[in-house]
Amino acid sequence: MNQMWENLFRKSDAIEELQSILKSCYIFQDLSRKELSFVKELIHVRHYKNGEAVFKQGEIGVGMYIIGRGTVDIMVEDALIDSDEPTHVTRLSGGDFLGELSLVEENSRRSATALSVGDSMMIGFFRPDLEEIIERNPSTGAKICFRLSQVLGRRLKGTSEKVTELKKQMKLIAER
Repeated sequence: MNQMWENLFRKSDAIEELQSILKSCYIFQDLSRKELSFVKELIHVRHYKNGEAVFKQGEIGVGMYIIGRGTVDIMVEDALIDSDEPTHVTRLSGGDFLGELSLVEENSRRSATALSVGDSMMIGFFRPDLEEIIERNPSTGAKICFRLSQVLGRRLKGTSEKVTELKKQMKLIAER
């Protein structure tokens, strides 16, 4: 009898944990508790082992991932760099998200590989999930799309700034 109650409480804790993770993710921060509950019914939870690929560079992307627990390394294979080893770009951890471009760009290819470092729990939010939200609850879909566009805009701006800085550095090197 006690075992049954423990399982019920654990399930409730897991639901609260998922809702808390979603709420902490920038893309879902504007959602009400009711809207988060609706989104929670559409997400996909998956556990990854150490070294397992969440996705690989060149694959067609189907959605984004939120790191619920654990750590993920982002790696890039670059033909311009003469190396058999991929280049480490960054390390992401709990609450970070990745792959969001595939929510808005159909059939886009992954620009990097995401590898689990240790055991991790990821929340998948895929393009069909977003489309269903937009269809069934347009105001919730609009909130998510607005936040998503802010993230993509900020990342584009950051990339543009980095390209500009690299061009300046290359010009200085060429002038020497």
